[in-house]
Amino acid sequence: MIYLDYQATTPLAPEALDAMLPWLRDGYANPHSAHAAGRKAKAAVEFARDQVAALLPSGGRVVFTSGATEALNWAIKGTTGEMMTLATEHAAVLDTVHAESRAGRNQTVLSVDRDGLVDLPMLRAATWPDTGVVAAMLVNNEIGVVQPIAEMAEVAHSVGALLLCDAVQGYGRVPIPEGCDLIAISAHKIYGPKGIGALWIRDGVALEPLLHGGDQEGGRSGTLSPALCAGFGRAAAMMAERREVDAAHIERLWALATDRLGRGWHINGSTQYRYHGNLNIRRDGLDVARLMSDLRDIAFSAGSACASGSGRSSHVLRALGLSEAQARSSIRLGFGRYTTAAELTEAIDRIIAAADAQQIMGGIAA
Repeated sequence: MIYLDYQATTPLAPEALDAMLPWLRDGYANPHSAHAAGRKAKAAVEFARDQVAALLPSGGRVVFTSGATEALNWAIKGTTGEMMTLATEHAAVLDTVHAESRAGRNQTVLSVDRDGLVDLPMLRAATWPDTGVVAAMLVNNEIGVVQPIAEMAEVAHSVGALLLCDAVQGYGRVPIPEGCDLIAISAHKIYGPKGIGALWIRDGVALEPLLHGGDQEGGRSGTLSPALCAGFGRAAAMMAERREVDAAHIERLWALATDRLGRGWHINGSTQYRYHGNLNIRRDGLDVARLMSDLRDIAFSAGSACASGSGRSSHVLRALGLSEAQARSSIRLGFGRYTTAAELTEAIDRIIAAADAQQIMGGIAA
């Protein structure tokens, strides 16, 4: 299997697994218990919290959650005032905003340009004193476009609103601006375990609880898993340690892929403001379902894994102004730390060959 679906999830780093194993096997105490074993487990949790925080701005605290979906839900539902976001956001933001809207809270969903970028003058015109929170992704999960989060934060702050940054795809890869007030992240997108994420909350920002119970995390209730925390922490530390090596590897893979694709393929989204580990491409007339069936030993995507099976084309690609046919003829290739040049070369060549075969068969059928 050639794995090219790094935006959906990344492989678990061996170092993260090693950090988890002692807490899965022997360190089973509740980290919220007062006895010695509990205090030892709590120390592991706090060490991991510091590792995760090292890649985030100063002046805030890391609260562990079950994942980024919970973090985003909490950040939006825990605030007040009008909600503002972009049409290309993840369903965890858009669906939460819509749910809050049905409960009577005002929402504004701004369009983006053909590159997938926010129109800052439009954002400035739309924000007003009743705006409570502006939510935007740092790196888009489907097309890899990097939004101007620092500038968006300035606009939000000019009317007293908070800036919520969905940094799931950018954490550890793209610098996170200091101007953010809330930042959602997830372990399994940085070679850590599934089932754990975090919400970074700027000092002085107060959120209404999403979950009620023991308030173990100071605003978030629920027993933490030392194993998941340890895996998340070690994965975050590896992102810091390998930042330059990983970035150089991604640039080599991006150059290889884009050089090899050739004519007939178009990159969706900005090529200038983009994380290069995400290559979303289209070829007119491509039958993506057939392509995926013909290449079952290559793992790639037709869009967000969270929306797969819905039968709908990508809302992100439609927001760029692509037609339904263009959106349905697009695929997403995601690569990272463990992708080799040989694997990517083979995958690209086989994707091109399969697409060419479709075109030939289509011509014969016509």
